[in-house]
Amino acid sequence: MNHLPKNPNLEIKFQADTLKEIYLAGGCFWGVEAFIARVKGVAETSVGYANGVVEAPNYKEVCTGKTGYAEAVHVRYEPSIISLSDLLKQFFDIVDPTSVNKQGEDVGHQYRSGIYYTDEAEVPTIEAAMQAEQVKYERPIVTEIVPLKNYYLAEEYHQKYLEKNPEGYCHVSFDSLKG
Repeated sequence: MNHLPKNPNLEIKFQADTLKEIYLAGGCFWGVEAFIARVKGVAETSVGYANGVVEAPNYKEVCTGKTGYAEAVHVRYEPSIISLSDLLKQFFDIVDPTSVNKQGEDVGHQYRSGIYYTDEAEVPTIEAAMQAEQVKYERPIVTEIVPLKNYYLAEEYHQKYLEKNPEGYCHVSFDSLKG
């Protein structure tokens, strides 16, 4: 059973024109979305399919492993509240960046870890976060860092899934958000 912590962002009035975005893949998108949505400074999240080779895939197609898509979370955040660097630290707290195509019990190409950017100027920040994370591991980090090629929203039942289904499966620990 998931006991989702309170979302501190519900009380913040965000200005749409100051938000930045990043796309994060870290296994099943249900838990990644629920966690990232609760990181202070995150204005909006959605779940979908990133960087694949077919147009407008559905969940069943993505699960075949033939579409090239990763289950991903589109994150819009306020950089004056949380920096991209700090957001990525939070992301790395909930994934195993050394695991190839697997997070928790989820196995398959769609469960790879990735950071997909839309602003080339963010690459040095992303690379620095990756280097800082690498010192924690003996094995190399395999999280891909590539530009976002495409993103399609997942079906409605996947959006805010753990909010709607608190008993739903989740490989993500919310412990680092408490306190």
